[in-house]
Amino acid sequence: MSSSRLPRVRASELVGRGWLNTGGRDVTLADLRGKVVVIDFWTFCCVNCLHVLDELRELEERHRDELVIVGVHSPKFAHEADPDALAAAVERYEVHHPVLDDPELVTWGAYTARAWPTLVVVDPEGYVVAQMAGEGHASAIEAIVEELVAEHDAQGTLHRGDGPYVPPAPTSGTLRFPAKAVALPSGNLLVADAGHHALAELAPDGETLVRRIGSGERGLVDGGPDDARFSEPNGLCRVPDELRPALGYDVLVADTVNHALRGVDLATGRVRTVAGTGAQFMVGGQENVVGSTDAFDPAATYPATSVRLSSPWDVAWSPRLGAFVVAMAGNHTLWTFDPLEATVTLLAGTMNEGLEDGPGAGAWFAQPSGLAPAVMVSTDSTDGDALWLADAETSALRRVVPADDGSVVVSTAVGQGLFDFGHRDGAAGEALLQHPLGVASLPDGSVVVADTYNGALRRYDPAAGGSSGTVTTLATGLAEPSDVLVEASDDAVHLLVVESAAHRLTRVALPADVAGQVLDGGAQRVARPATEVAPGELRLDVPFVPAPGQKLDDRWGPSTELRVSATPPELLLGGAGDGVDLGRVLVLNPDVAEGVLHVTAKAASCDAVPLGPDGEPDPDVFPACHLAQQDWGVPVRVTPDGDATLSLPLRG
Repeated sequence: MSSSRLPRVRASELVGRGWLNTGGRDVTLADLRGKVVVIDFWTFCCVNCLHVLDELRELEERHRDELVIVGVHSPKFAHEADPDALAAAVERYEVHHPVLDDPELVTWGAYTARAWPTLVVVDPEGYVVAQMAGEGHASAIEAIVEELVAEHDAQGTLHRGDGPYVPPAPTSGTLRFPAKAVALPSGNLLVADAGHHALAELAPDGETLVRRIGSGERGLVDGGPDDARFSEPNGLCRVPDELRPALGYDVLVADTVNHALRGVDLATGRVRTVAGTGAQFMVGGQENVVGSTDAFDPAATYPATSVRLSSPWDVAWSPRLGAFVVAMAGNHTLWTFDPLEATVTLLAGTMNEGLEDGPGAGAWFAQPSGLAPAVMVSTDSTDGDALWLADAETSALRRVVPADDGSVVVSTAVGQGLFDFGHRDGAAGEALLQHPLGVASLPDGSVVVADTYNGALRRYDPAAGGSSGTVTTLATGLAEPSDVLVEASDDAVHLLVVESAAHRLTRVALPADVAGQVLDGGAQRVARPATEVAPGELRLDVPFVPAPGQKLDDRWGPSTELRVSATPPELLLGGAGDGVDLGRVLVLNPDVAEGVLHVTAKAASCDAVPLGPDGEPDPDVFPACHLAQQDWGVPVRVTPDGDATLSLPLRG
């Protein structure tokens, strides 16, 4: 047995409300005996979980005879606990393995998971051999799987053949999980048809298909409308009229799972990649810039196709910045794309996940997913320079105001943080949303929010109800609204809603007074139980073991990094800040009863280089690099009987 394995511990049974992708059968660990099993704890709101789904696709296909991946869906938001919503997500993200519905976090707790995503590897005899959190583990899992296959094949304990996966019946329709839409000069509508990996142009009625752009196959391919490929495209933005002749394209597309921006020529339907490399930006990685081993410089400007991006979710044009602003959901940042110079620049965000306002360089976001220019309601207002932002994981509506020097300032209009959500109207400081993905500006300067997981349209009026503004509800009963377009005429305003889970566009008439109604569906918090810890010194350890055939990579500096902070900050009397050791002593304040520890860990490893004839590493072999990373938000309760240690396995 490899020295990198955990002590032999029996895997806990898989217990939940029911199963998907099994043809109606329950699955037990006994059914999986003889297979290598990877248990993937995920929740469909989490972009890191979606990254892991994509990381596992090739592994799953290569080892389908020996490997069974089991998704355990342990929800963060209340909407995610709805079985119909989970079934839609499994279809939307093309999950091709069994999924256990774990709404009460029973199996999550049995495996002591503390973060989304968490991965557990179980050997063919039913023992846990590895556990890891975060993304970037694909190469490690591949190495472990290959080692287990060889070992158990030799022992006669490996069973090859079909697993329990049963594909669902195929569905059909004009749209499949549409994400965003934009109105075209012709009056037609261009829709990011994410589930079909294409763009769909519809007639003004929002139903009649005019044409498709994209072959419908997942991939990153430039070319004409029948040959080009996308992968779950989301955001769309029309190019300003004055720039189109020089650029040669009319619409910019956030091609999310391709980690790229694409330009579309509407006259010909041709598609080309204008930003991104097709690979995902890994925070702290040494390969984020093509042709360079230098670390990514957040203050630098780079050629647009030389830098990796990370799940761009939406795009909007900023006249003040003279560039497109990109909501980079995958690493919790905003970027700019200058189409004339063909460059990209980090605009705001630290790549830490959370809710922190202020100058862009120090702001924290959490899966920014929707952008819309503000409406200028008076000539002496700066509102027309601002952008509204739907910040999904903090259930927040935020405002981004550019300055003359190209920097921005970020403020929060609605939202409390990573763990607070709900459907509550009233004063903006008390109002709550649930994972909003879209936003649009109304002609009077107020804002309409596609409040996705509440199935609602919400309105924020900054001019009503005092200094903070008020929030009301315009419509309910919508199926995961992910975007909204404002259609204004002289006598009426209609909202065109992208109902993603209903696979359609829906028009909603605004109330005559525009104000909407005041609802209170209550406040909610993420349901994970708090970890009880003792006041005073707390030993934090983040175990990391390189995969078989790999070693820690310190060629460009320390191979590991650990960052710790807390909400509220006064929870920590000592131990906050950055360091290179994956362990430290924290000091908890006995006067703070509860809070959240924010822990970010990274570890770089590389493939071992074979030795040459002289016994030295072969100079002609360049090892592949791998970066594992995870952000934990650990709810804690400070109690005299609590633990004095906290272990968060990055890979162990």
